[in-house]
Amino acid sequence: MTMWEPSQRYPDPAIRVLRPEFEHYRLPLAAVERLATGCRWAEGPVWFGDGRYLLWSDVPNNRIMKWEEETGAVSTFRSPSTFANGNTRDRQGRLITCEHGGRRVTRTEYDGSITVLLDRFEGKRLNSPNDVVVKSDGSIWFTDPPFGIIGHYQGSAAEQELPANIYRIDGATGQATVVAADVNGPNGLAFSPDEKQLYVIESRARPRNILAFDVEADGTRLGARRVLIEAGPGTPDGFRVDVHGNLWCGWGMGDEELDGVRIFSPAGEAIGHIALPERCANLCFGGPARNRLFMASCRSIYSLYVNTQGVSGG
Repeated sequence: MTMWEPSQRYPDPAIRVLRPEFEHYRLPLAAVERLATGCRWAEGPVWFGDGRYLLWSDVPNNRIMKWEEETGAVSTFRSPSTFANGNTRDRQGRLITCEHGGRRVTRTEYDGSITVLLDRFEGKRLNSPNDVVVKSDGSIWFTDPPFGIIGHYQGSAAEQELPANIYRIDGATGQATVVAADVNGPNGLAFSPDEKQLYVIESRARPRNILAFDVEADGTRLGARRVLIEAGPGTPDGFRVDVHGNLWCGWGMGDEELDGVRIFSPAGEAIGHIALPERCANLCFGGPARNRLFMASCRSIYSLYVNTQGVSGG
């Protein structure tokens, strides 16, 4: 990896305004910072405000890493992690993790023990749960593409037993249902602030798409879908939504000019870009005011303070 140095100038030229409305979200006295490096493939960042730390997955290294806000210390939180990928927190603050190796979704309890929420559906093993989000009713929604079972780098090679579905686990009963079965390589997902839309990365479409599903009135099912964003040469993977409904998307691969985070308005228009020296796979909002963007980018973790806040449940 080439040496990277943070900008010594304000405003940081890495934060690019593509449309005038992005000016509101750019803080002229904030710059991109690198918090940690040395991973093989950083994914699934999740913020723990009560402990003032960030967790993220280093998938091929089969571990979950930890960065502490107060000291800047980086350590191993869990190893082996069963090839953990996506992470989030439930509405009780517990860690929810998608595991490629275990082919399951788990919850880490307050005492550190691990509860398996789902590893089979209708008697068949899940593929390799990828990304996860928790809705305000406590339900857990996750994608299950086969990416972790196609080889031995981010999991273990195995036979695919189920389609690449999107699932919902009921927060009260634990009952799992398929909410979408026709997305070509479902990957990152997130709800709009009002939870009336579910956005999903369709990662095996060419070009990749970001789909928008209507959430039915009862909040448990998906209705009509449409393509919100055609990514073109970009490679969206994981993303999160801010309180204004903007989509902050991990971006890159193939062209250095694409590497970083691409920001889209709720209408699907590209309004801004945060340039990074590596492709960004996934991100989350954190910090005391949920206004600090943490970006998991190939081998490293970067951060940037922005003039908005992330929605809860991501």
